Amino acid sequence: MADSPQAIVRLSPGQIERAIYPVGFYRNKARTILAICTQLIGEYNCRVPDEVNELLKFKGVGRKTANLVVTLGYAKPGICVDTHVHRICNRWGYVSTATPEKTEFALRKKLPAEYWIEFNHFMVALGQNLCRPISPKCGLCPLFNFCERIGV
Repeated sequence: MADSPQAIVRLSPGQIERAIYPVGFYRNKARTILAICTQLIGEYNCRVPDEVNELLKFKGVGRKTANLVVTLGYAKPGICVDTHVHRICNRWGYVSTATPEKTEFALRKKLPAEYWIEFNHFMVALGQNLCRPISPKCGLCPLFNFCERIGV
């Protein structure tokens, strides 16, 4: 449908909405996509920044998304902390933090950098399949003996 910021800004919000319909909040996300593409064209010569702090200047981009862009788009070190990573690291007792952002910074201090990029991928899979928010399957978890099961 569109393969560049210039092509995306030529689309109507309705066209973008239909293209991304399966995702939640597709109407808001369509507007955000248009705004980001406009900003990329006007301020970044159509190049997506490769630094977290620069990506955070875009409306709708938080730390998790910024880290995801940096790690997957540029293969630079970063830690993507979503609800799964935050919950699991605190449940294990590996960190003791109140928010995903604080978990990210705690992990940056504690987790060796060589594991940062793939950490989110493994934690999301674990969080969706075993270490679920409600009724975790602790008895099936290969990390059972290492987990403090805080809050379980």
